Amino acid sequence: MPASITVTQLKTYRAQTYRLKSALRLKDADDALAFVKERGFVYFWPIKGVELPSLWAAVAGDRPVADAHDDPGHITWRWKDSMLGQKKWFYSKLLRGKATMVSLKTLPYFYALSENYGDIGHDYLLQYEEGRMTQEAKTLFETLLQKGPLDTVALRREARMTGEGSSTRFERALSELQTGLKILPIGVAEAGAWRYAFIYELVDRYFPGLAEQARPIGRHIARAHLVDLYLRSVGAADEKQIAQLFRWKAGEASQATEMLVKKRKARRVEKVAGIESEWVATARL
Repeated sequence: MPASITVTQLKTYRAQTYRLKSALRLKDADDALAFVKERGFVYFWPIKGVELPSLWAAVAGDRPVADAHDDPGHITWRWKDSMLGQKKWFYSKLLRGKATMVSLKTLPYFYALSENYGDIGHDYLLQYEEGRMTQEAKTLFETLLQKGPLDTVALRREARMTGEGSSTRFERALSELQTGLKILPIGVAEAGAWRYAFIYELVDRYFPGLAEQARPIGRHIARAHLVDLYLRSVGAADEKQIAQLFRWKAGEASQATEMLVKKRKARRVEKVAGIESEWVATARL
């Protein structure tokens, strides 16, 4: 078993899993859906400082996101918007508050690690009472709970968050609810100055069977499964990267990686690209 993984080995592996090779690029929405199912979860855009496949790179290659609206890579916007409301994948600002696509097969593992238990009218209240949900997030959640799906403009109006200086609080609350698997966008409305606004709905109401799917999945099993998918995508990572991506405690990341090592789905590595750390690599690399 090699004690290190070279830069070349890692780049070659990621070129395959990230679909960076021209022959592997995504050509249409069906390809995009297959890519998300294959990887389990990906970012919509590449995120600086975070190693993870993205829909953009799998279409446009390993290059910065283009500013020009007519860049061919921006076909990803059309695919993403066309999929909203079709329940073919899960899309929201999930991982670290960034736009994330998750396969429906993988979604219950994320849900199993959330503070949701399927009691749509009470789970959020408990979180709020324990100081784990902000007042603004509670207001937005209750607005959607009572009014049903609303676009961003209508949601701000109904939640009485249209005043000067409320934009930042509103956006933070939206992000908080998405990372907590409370809400997700399910469509696009021609609203607002740009005539483009997401329509938001409650996750538990949109996927009524999700809580039941997640119920048998223990937290340690869920973490190990997500790390396994992550390592299959990126090839190798250190435990700090894993903890930061999923926003777990260091001990939780270590427990997940150790479980994979024992099952021989992953292995410890001394160096990756010449850097010493607490590296763990997929057994496939």
